[in-house]
Amino acid sequence: MRFFKRYFITGLLIWIPLAITFWVIATLIGTLESMVPAFLSPQALFGRRIPGFEFVLVLLIVLVTGMLCANFIGRALLERWERLLRRIPLVRSIYNSVKQVSDTVFAPGGQAFRQAVLVQYPRQGAWTIGFLTGTPCAEVATILGGEFVSVYVPTTPNPTSGFFLMMPRVDVRVLDMTVEKALKYVVSMGVVAP
Repeated sequence: MRFFKRYFITGLLIWIPLAITFWVIATLIGTLESMVPAFLSPQALFGRRIPGFEFVLVLLIVLVTGMLCANFIGRALLERWERLLRRIPLVRSIYNSVKQVSDTVFAPGGQAFRQAVLVQYPRQGAWTIGFLTGTPCAEVATILGGEFVSVYVPTTPNPTSGFFLMMPRVDVRVLDMTVEKALKYVVSMGVVAP
């Protein structure tokens, strides 16, 4: 029985990360392919199904859009399009929020997470890894008084959800590890130590 258990667990340790990786990639590809309208599907264009056609089409559209908007004329058209979106009441609030987050996270050379830090959360004596994201805005800083920093504390194993905290700078301990290593540590639930 011990022989079976040992090799079964070894097999699981090999297959689980592989299966989850393929599942995430398949979900991402499926989501991107579902964005392609029916009239651009391979069935409508060529009369038969071509695996991966929609995915390649979405990648090409994103690439061409990036190329067009990287020049002067493209930026001017993009600014007009954004002005139009900012006039539509419900769309304005959603678009502006998503735009700010995506500009922060995906901007070349930008750092959404500046440093890995250690903070006491959710109570004194319980420590967790967070990421320094900046300082509170002027209005909040005035109300809080003192020197505060903005910290994002991700949840495990999904770091895309978490908690935004404004903490006194003295309560935040800066770690000597890269943001990437700290994220890996959080995602692995502390199993993969930096």
